[in-house]
Amino acid sequence: MKPAAAILILLLISGSAAAPAVARDEPPLDGRGRAVRDDLLDRLAGKWDLTRKIRGKTARNSVDAEWVLDHQFLEVHMRDVATPPEYELKLFIGYDNASERYVAHWIDVFGGRFSETLGFGRRDGNSIRFVFEYPDGPFHNTFTWDEAASGWTCLLEQKNGAGQWAVFAEDTLRRPGK
Repeated sequence: MKPAAAILILLLISGSAAAPAVARDEPPLDGRGRAVRDDLLDRLAGKWDLTRKIRGKTARNSVDAEWVLDHQFLEVHMRDVATPPEYELKLFIGYDNASERYVAHWIDVFGGRFSETLGFGRRDGNSIRFVFEYPDGPFHNTFTWDEAASGWTCLLEQKNGAGQWAVFAEDTLRRPGK
């Protein structure tokens, strides 16, 4: 073998052996140690009074939101003010860096059948619209930060029998005592 060819082969072998080591040193996009850092979701953390307009009625609820599971999810715990609560939910909001979208696990008193669907969301300014593709049709929940009111609005919409979007509920979140 000629010396120049041997040197070229050695360079190729050493270069290809080094390449995987460099790739392994790069941190993964998602996973343990890759906490979700989101300035908009950070504003949702804390205690809230929620007023819900649903089916022509107004309901009062309390909301506690905190970062959990190694800062991977914002856990939103909502319950109405009845004792015991007639409605209660836990919503876990995270972010999938690889897919560049939010994820939402909605778990409530209606049980496993209605908690099978994972929601996916996209941010647009001060809003995140989550889309849930339920077996009986799509459902949207849009969280919007209202800077002037220092609070949130949530618009929950579903497709009606005619295939048109209709308001299911409207939520307003304000800090207690505000």
